[in-house]
Amino acid sequence: MANSAVGVIFSNVHDENIPELSRHRTMASIPYGGRYRLIDFSLSNFVNSGITTVGIVTKYNYQSLMDHLGSGKDWDLARKDGGIILLPPYSDETDAPYTNRLEALKGITGFLNHRNEEYVVISDCDGIARVDISDVIRFHEEKGADITMVYLEEDAPVDSNYFMTVTPDEEGRIKGIKINPKLKKKTKSDVYVNIMVLNREFLINIIQDAVTRGLSSFGRDILSKNVETLKIYGYCFKGYYAGVDSLQKYYEHSMELLDKNVRDELFGARDIYTKVRDSAPSKYSETAVVKNSLISDGCVIEGTVENCILFRGVKIGKGSVVKNSIIMQDSVVGSNVQLDCVITDKNVVIRDRRHLAGCAELPYFIAKGRMI
Repeated sequence: MANSAVGVIFSNVHDENIPELSRHRTMASIPYGGRYRLIDFSLSNFVNSGITTVGIVTKYNYQSLMDHLGSGKDWDLARKDGGIILLPPYSDETDAPYTNRLEALKGITGFLNHRNEEYVVISDCDGIARVDISDVIRFHEEKGADITMVYLEEDAPVDSNYFMTVTPDEEGRIKGIKINPKLKKKTKSDVYVNIMVLNREFLINIIQDAVTRGLSSFGRDILSKNVETLKIYGYCFKGYYAGVDSLQKYYEHSMELLDKNVRDELFGARDIYTKVRDSAPSKYSETAVVKNSLISDGCVIEGTVENCILFRGVKIGKGSVVKNSIIMQDSVVGSNVQLDCVITDKNVVIRDRRHLAGCAELPYFIAKGRMI
């Protein structure tokens, strides 16, 4: 079952879609929900399902990811055999760093060849969900599948830069795959959520075959073109799922965490693990007013905070009113400041008497370390 599977997470997936937050970090290490990074959800899904070896495919800007992961002890992955294994891009004098999924998989064939597990579970890092991977593997085994793709019944996005829909039959076998279908309006579809199970030796063989034939797209050349010849099955995921593929989606899904039902769905039955930091409890002065907000440790609040997410160490000055905003770690909001629909990266300073506002569709973003 899951203990006979190795996990693979792509950490730089779709970085170009959210440059505001991925300019100095990987998509995987984008902060989320007050104390987490995006990769925590994929990693925790693996660990909670008994997977103890996880390869993290990197490309660039992964210093913050390395700092976050450390030895892997916070996920119980500090192990002599397995644990977290960083997989930087492989290239020699004839190869440039990878530009697509197939090239990235080619670069980790050495890692796959040295593993003994029967299955490989591939996941992107930009999906926020609590998925029982062991149940997906069980489904994969029962169907005798070559590939199992996890999908969600939802409205297909009309504004997404990249997504894939599948068409399963009554038995779950996928009969059709569409990549970036052109939609004029939201349409109820079975949307692939970028989690896939394959037999390890089968994956190695299709990678080698694709390289020999000069193929470039895993989605088009492997999945879509072989949907009739390969046994590709779809596992229907029924829970909460949020895909982060733009700053607007990041803001939208972050604000959903203020809904108790969403928090219970994500953090209720199984833990989502993250790097543990020793911080003092947050301090609220006599002038502080806080409504419907997530406040992390180490904050000092003297003003009004409403419908907000504050990361560790944030300071809100006296007389300030902060609404519908995401304030990241160690940022300082001065006195008599008004913020609405604002996202600050880490270590931002907003001086006294500043008024800044965006909207839900276009939040006002302040880059890391800026002073306003």
